[in-house]
Amino acid sequence: MEDEHRKSGVVALIGRPNAGKSTLLNRIIGEKIAIVSDKPQTTRTRITGVLTRADGQIVFLDTPGIHKPGYKLNRRMMAVVTEALSTVDLILLVIDATKPTGHGDQFVLDMLKRVNTRAFLLPNKVDVLRDKTKLLPLIGRCTSEREFTEVIPISALTGDGEDLLIEKIFESLPTGPMLYDEDEMTDQPERTLAAELVREKILHVTGDELPYVTAVFTERWEEDQDITNIHCLIYVERPSHRAIVIGKAGARLKQIGTAARADIERLLGRRVFLNLFVKVRERWRDDERLLDELGIR
Repeated sequence: MEDEHRKSGVVALIGRPNAGKSTLLNRIIGEKIAIVSDKPQTTRTRITGVLTRADGQIVFLDTPGIHKPGYKLNRRMMAVVTEALSTVDLILLVIDATKPTGHGDQFVLDMLKRVNTRAFLLPNKVDVLRDKTKLLPLIGRCTSEREFTEVIPISALTGDGEDLLIEKIFESLPTGPMLYDEDEMTDQPERTLAAELVREKILHVTGDELPYVTAVFTERWEEDQDITNIHCLIYVERPSHRAIVIGKAGARLKQIGTAARADIERLLGRRVFLNLFVKVRERWRDDERLLDELGIR
């Protein structure tokens, strides 16, 4: 189709932590470009996912879960959300339909009421909601606070409602030229994707011991003829955190590295040598320079 007949625009995914935004993005794009964890504050910066079809292109922005910020890290995360709300063509508010609404949901709705951008309401996780009538109070509360162009119950995990969602998004976007090449799925550098996959495995392996006090930075990336050598630095805030990540005789760090390497090899399509180092950096969440290096802007 000619560009004058194709739809194109930017769509922000917003919501509280663990609402399922990253899972939804990965499902729509068809590739793992955003790490997924049941821990809060897993997504720390804006992640771009690009869906290109014959009728146009949707550029999705996955944003950090909305919360009240404490550290400078969290304030930067919320600045990402604020910017997205004011610059996109459409907002998708993803809400966990299995949990009761509370002050956190009201905080999100209050943010949305400050912008005039069109928005869809997406009650998520309907696959585990046996009584679908429980959606009605949730939808009623949200729509009484703010106007939504569409209300589409979905399951980011199973894909329920996905086709309808994509159809309605295209209907809502303006016509215009493509913003990315047709074969692009994300603008995240491979170095960043590798570091994020390592962080995802740390979250999975350490469980509740280290909910969100680690950061990962790709320090070196060397391409050899048949293998990619990647050196990642894991930042923690205390010596006790370092011991947790490394584990007894290095067993936990090895488990993290093995799992991350498998995902990185699938991403790159080639063999990978992954070397992980753990370094204590006290109060790194308030370190402006380190946050810049980590790409959390």
